[in-house]
Amino acid sequence: MKIKVIAVGKIKEKYTKDAVNEYLKRLSAYCSMNLVEIPAQEIKDDSQYEKYKNIEGEKILQNIRPESYVISLEIAGEQFSSENFAEKIKDISNLGYNELIFVIGGANGLSAEVSGRADLKLSFSKMTFTHQFARLFLYEQIYRAFKINSGESYHR
Repeated sequence: MKIKVIAVGKIKEKYTKDAVNEYLKRLSAYCSMNLVEIPAQEIKDDSQYEKYKNIEGEKILQNIRPESYVISLEIAGEQFSSENFAEKIKDISNLGYNELIFVIGGANGLSAEVSGRADLKLSFSKMTFTHQFARLFLYEQIYRAFKINSGESYHR
């Protein structure tokens, strides 16, 4: 399965980059991972955040093919246990999708168009996390899902 993560912004801290790279290395045994980083719009005027969100949204949508299954990370999305998340990934694969795309918004959130394009809205928590941590949590949960689906011992 091909998995693409579209994320607004870059990871700046070395410790987060190192952790993400560790999971990317581990995931290479299970799937093809691709990352598309969308530059975060510099917020020059807080009253214009919707405009900035829409600019980011247009760039996100340019990286989504019509036949891809899209999961957006949103605070109001559906929450899963790790086992249920693994089952969801298996179901998506079994439905014949060959590309699964996860979308992580930036500080402005996701545009209505991106949210509307999502086949599933996923929430890790009702809490807000930095996009760097959301990316790390996502990679770890994808890795955990593959381990669960393979019957391997990582998950407890």
